[in-house]
Amino acid sequence: MLINPMKGMEGAFPLKLFPTKVTKEEVKFNSAFIVNLLPKIDYKALQYAATTVGIKDLPSELPKKIDQEEHDALLKKLHHILLEVHVEEGKLVCPKSSREFTIKQGIPNMRLNEDEV
Repeated sequence: MLINPMKGMEGAFPLKLFPTKVTKEEVKFNSAFIVNLLPKIDYKALQYAATTVGIKDLPSELPKKIDQEEHDALLKKLHHILLEVHVEEGKLVCPKSSREFTIKQGIPNMRLNEDEV
């Protein structure tokens, strides 16, 4: 959800996140789930999003191979940002066009005007 769907906006990634309301909800920790999810995530975009909601202690890059026992603390941090932190209100802004997409009740409105499709 960090890519601008407008025509001509290829390469405008990631959208800039401006949260105004962030909530946290505890979710049972499952390290195997996080390990399996990580290859599907753009880690730099995740780092950026985490920073915008006040989580600044993620490492600059992930270890090449993540061991569930050895990297337990890291996996718990990733679990927290991925599953427990929710942006309820705010906006996403395209760095290329400055187009704003509002976030209400945790859902970004990515609907485009007819001339933007």
